[in-house]
Amino acid sequence: MTYMTTAGPGRTRLAARCRAVTDDPAFGLMVFALILLNAALLGAETYHGLAAEYRRLLETAERCCLVAFSLEILLRLGAHADRPRAFFRDPWHLFDLAVVVAAFVPFVRENTTVLRLLRLARVLRSARFMPQLRVLLVAVGRSLPGTVSFLFVGALVLYVYAMVGWVCFAGSDPEHYGSIGRAALTLFLLTTLDGFGDAVHAGLEISRLSLLYYSSYVLLASFVLVNVLIGVVLTSLDEARELEKERQREERAAGVPGAGADRAAADPAGELRERIDEARRVLDELEAGLSRLDPRDERQLEASGGRTR
Repeated sequence: MTYMTTAGPGRTRLAARCRAVTDDPAFGLMVFALILLNAALLGAETYHGLAAEYRRLLETAERCCLVAFSLEILLRLGAHADRPRAFFRDPWHLFDLAVVVAAFVPFVRENTTVLRLLRLARVLRSARFMPQLRVLLVAVGRSLPGTVSFLFVGALVLYVYAMVGWVCFAGSDPEHYGSIGRAALTLFLLTTLDGFGDAVHAGLEISRLSLLYYSSYVLLASFVLVNVLIGVVLTSLDEARELEKERQREERAAGVPGAGADRAAADPAGELRERIDEARRVLDELEAGLSRLDPRDERQLEASGGRTR
């Protein structure tokens, strides 16, 4: 997938100048520091005494952060002036743009709660500078369909066992099984094995068959279903890693700005190994080509080399 577009010389020069700034490691560190400062300011506002005493200072610092983030987005847009489609095809660029631009929307700017949530969303931008965190967030997103299916199956199991518990224990233990809601809450807490021993002892006083009820539920809910959920998450994590590697390969092939810096930050040793492997491949191809030469061709090459000298 390529991002080639026709750009005039003015846009090309603008993109080159902005790219020189955004590809600088110092620029990335500065933006990351601003994100951490924004998170610290947001946390400081939760202390009422501190917020009341330094209200003007906190407001000024927040405005400065907003201006700095706006300049960052403008620079990143300028770095893609010669290939604007590359900017809008990157989900992280769109997320950064939405978070910053939303602060200037009249309704959002006047709503304190929404504005604070947007400021909290800025903290998630730190994933841009942490490739492993970016992979984890992508894995969580890709695991949502499997998680929804898991939740449906888990809710079905919980409902069936809650009904059985209500039928068997409602009269003897109304505090925990007096209704379908109480029975479901009791079983949900037992999923973590918290209070499992007390529940078994209380059930044995009612009927010995309660041991079969509790053991089968814990085996199914705490072991089988939880392991299925772990498997879904691990599969999504592997897929997210493959997507990240594919994205980096596409960016290297297309020459997208900042790909080299992101790759170096992600795995500098891996990048060095790739260069060494590429040099070895070139040497192997050269050696294989020389081995296929006819002896007469070799003598001609040696003769031509002697004449050149």
